[in-house]
Amino acid sequence: MPGSFSIALSGLNADTAALNVVGNNLANLNTTGFKGSSISFHDLVASLSAGSSQIGAGVSAPNIKRDFLQGNIQLSGGAFDAAIQGNGFFVVRDTQGRTLYTRAGNFQLDATGHLVTNTGEKVQGWTAAGGVLSTTGATGNIVVPLNSLQTPVPTTQFSLNLNLNAAGVTGQASGSFSAPIQVVDSLGATHTITVNFTKTGANAWKYEAFVPGEDLASGTKGTPTSIGTGTLTFDSNGALKSPAAGAPIALKLTGLADGATDLNVNWNVYNPDGTSTLTQFAEASALAGSSQDGVAAAQITQVAIGDGGEVIAHYSNGSQQIVAQLALASISNPESLVGVNNNNFEIGAQTATPAVGAAGTGGRGSIQAGALESSTVDIAQEFTNLIVYQRSYQANSRVITTFDELTQDLLAMKR
Repeated sequence: MPGSFSIALSGLNADTAALNVVGNNLANLNTTGFKGSSISFHDLVASLSAGSSQIGAGVSAPNIKRDFLQGNIQLSGGAFDAAIQGNGFFVVRDTQGRTLYTRAGNFQLDATGHLVTNTGEKVQGWTAAGGVLSTTGATGNIVVPLNSLQTPVPTTQFSLNLNLNAAGVTGQASGSFSAPIQVVDSLGATHTITVNFTKTGANAWKYEAFVPGEDLASGTKGTPTSIGTGTLTFDSNGALKSPAAGAPIALKLTGLADGATDLNVNWNVYNPDGTSTLTQFAEASALAGSSQDGVAAAQITQVAIGDGGEVIAHYSNGSQQIVAQLALASISNPESLVGVNNNNFEIGAQTATPAVGAAGTGGRGSIQAGALESSTVDIAQEFTNLIVYQRSYQANSRVITTFDELTQDLLAMKR
């Protein structure tokens, strides 16, 4: 008879644990990146004596397993929100120096420029040093530069994609054309180089490049200063013949008024594949496009996480620069992770060594920017489980009540 009480009591304890799991799942229905838990029951069997029948001894303490299923990806639009599609965990470090792992990508910047979780753990990855980002070294706290200037890069080469009118008449407006382009000096200031083209004969043109006189210490304000001149010749098919391919036109801005280093600029009149950037067809002279490799000084206007986990700084001059990269940890047996506070996990005794790297490498999943992974809790399934466990609890309670009544009847027999 006492065994009957213990059998039913084991059921009550197991159902209580199951209801706690359901309650915890439902409590985290809206927790970003939360992974729901499932519960499994195992029976207990009493030891057998010779010739006796085997009778169960109830149910053991249930096993609780975290199910690392993929959650739905919901667009959030947050500049520092990131969701993992596939395998992997974000790597974070808490105030005690512990390395933790999480699927919750609702990050933010703190006052010192550190990328942190919404509960203050520092996000791990690689931060660019001197403008160079390497993901091969050890990970560290991601630090985003705040209100920093982009170092200017002086122009070394430029190109003009344009057509000169083959039907233009020498000495008339149709036989001349001007194309401007802005270049950058070592201090980040811009200067406009204007190239004037003048037709001198059939398939022959003269060019001369100018900068405003006030840009040079030796110049005169309002009077353009010539920095280079030469000739261009085209073949009968309108292709540039001279200068020859591989011979860029050298221009030099000497004695800049702002004190910057002299600018030595190559004007590339050929593309890398050997085709010319200048043509001469019987169409109106027109500039189709231009390019140069200088970068002006600029302020950071926005920082955001991009697809793939790159942290990208946007500058006031329209340029962008990758300043950091989020790290992902691939763990082959995530069910062995131990849950800690704030939706984080730490390594358990049976956890395989995490493999840390960039998203999309080594079997790691991808990172979608401006999105968050939803909780994997299925409310319909949890409500169904709630009913089942409640009924089981009631049934085990009824067993205890029944045996209690039998025990009372047994005790009453002696009277």
